[in-house]
Amino acid sequence: MSFALLANALTMIFCMAVLVQSVRMMRSLRTVKDGALTETVNALEKATAGARAVLADMKSTLGTDCAQHARLVEQARDLRDELSDMIGIADGACERIVNAVGLANAQRPTTEVDADADAEAKADAEAEHV
Repeated sequence: MSFALLANALTMIFCMAVLVQSVRMMRSLRTVKDGALTETVNALEKATAGARAVLADMKSTLGTDCAQHARLVEQARDLRDELSDMIGIADGACERIVNAVGLANAQRPTTEVDADADAEAKADAEAEHV
């Protein structure tokens, strides 16, 4: 086999491959020409418009809701501070009451303490018998 014959055979194979690819490309171009590309572009346009509408709604919702949540958080912080102050006042009052009771108990005569203790013991004993 000569070199020229081999080169001609390879050229024929390449030409056949080019013909097959040309037929495939012509089919694809015919599909695009028949409107497949137009339908695809229209579908993409609709999807883009829908996405823009959703994003605009999200932007407006986030703008109003975030501001409202920030106000609520600030109000909650103010309430927390006020409640902390009230708890501090209540703790102070409780401590004063406990101290006053302790002083009153210390100043009571021991006879009253013994009488109270006897009365409590009798009440406990009666409660156990019932």
